[in-house]
Amino acid sequence: MKGPLRGNSSYTGPVLRPSEQSPPSGFRAWLHEIIFESDTPAGKAFDVALLWAILLSVLAVMLESVAPIRAQYGAIIRIAEWVFTVLFTLEYVLRLCAVSRPLLYARSFFGLVDLLAVLPSFVSLIFPGAQSLLVVRVLRLLRVFRVLKLVSFLGQAEVLLTALRASRPKITVFLGAVLSTVVIMGSVMYLVEGEANGFDSIPRGMYWAIVTMTTVGFGDITPKTVAGQFIASVLMIMGYGVLAVPTGIVSVELAAASRHGINPEACPGCGAEGHDVDAVHCKFCGTRL
Repeated sequence: MKGPLRGNSSYTGPVLRPSEQSPPSGFRAWLHEIIFESDTPAGKAFDVALLWAILLSVLAVMLESVAPIRAQYGAIIRIAEWVFTVLFTLEYVLRLCAVSRPLLYARSFFGLVDLLAVLPSFVSLIFPGAQSLLVVRVLRLLRVFRVLKLVSFLGQAEVLLTALRASRPKITVFLGAVLSTVVIMGSVMYLVEGEANGFDSIPRGMYWAIVTMTTVGFGDITPKTVAGQFIASVLMIMGYGVLAVPTGIVSVELAAASRHGINPEACPGCGAEGHDVDAVHCKFCGTRL
């Protein structure tokens, strides 16, 4: 077997030095146990406090969008937003310090969400109004599954992500075919209907084709000629296939992914989750679990 990690055939990353394969120790191990795990009283208290902070911060952003509340309590809400931003920034830094490979955690799903949870506040200093994007913090509530010991939910979430990743190549090819159909149909309707019936450009015809294929049917543009209505009928029937094919692809991959068990333990190296139940090392960074 290639690489330094026996018993973990799924790991294909770079060769790691022994120090890089080991979990963090000392203060960093204590920090990791509190921030990433909820098995201890301190870890659970940290997660519960974090969830409340997330809820209150999202509530503050939502209240600021209400004009009467903003006019009366705008200053207080802005101060609260910045207090939460500072706290979440400190927490993000501590998460990076708690893992032995912080760059891998920073590029993970939760790492990116944690970063996006604080960026809008700083961006709003340059572009006023950007703080409304702070509602992305609601994604951090996904950690509630770990806090409430809903391990089965974590496992099923990882199964779903695995199925979506496996479906990506097939869906990409399918979307390419759909996009080609949209371009062709949009061009045909531009020629058949013309500007007199609202199809004043090929992009406008493509917009109509997308609305029709997805069975949305806004009705702002409709074919008036017999030929155009015939083409629209064909496109409507094709629309059912557009909806069914991705569903079938994901369903097959979901069934395949469901056959494997999921270990919800967080990697001490990069903070990643979703390892196989018999995994000895993290499949993302190689750290021993």
